[in-house]
Amino acid sequence: MSDLTQQEWASQLESDSTSIILDVRTDAEVEEGMIPEAKHLDIHQGQGFISALEKLDKTNTYYVYCRSGARSGQACSIMKQMGFEHAYNLLGGFNEWNGATIIPEEK
Repeated sequence: MSDLTQQEWASQLESDSTSIILDVRTDAEVEEGMIPEAKHLDIHQGQGFISALEKLDKTNTYYVYCRSGARSGQACSIMKQMGFEHAYNLLGGFNEWNGATIIPEEK
């Protein structure tokens, strides 16, 4: 797992054609806004989170964030244990994100 600064994360994400953004925050946090094109997988779902990860392609590159960077760091560690080759944690998380954001549509 690698921790990336906001600038490093955004730069790598932009130049990586196989990148997938994972938002591991709660539903309530996501309702406040999220990074465009992020896939939401709540790390607090326990086995549900693990099951969702198992369905992902382990050879893709994943850029993972939460509110502050702690849970996404945990998610990256779990992903590494599961055999994911490239998972990057956003230091400072969504709280420090200064890029584009969207308000997700109602489910």
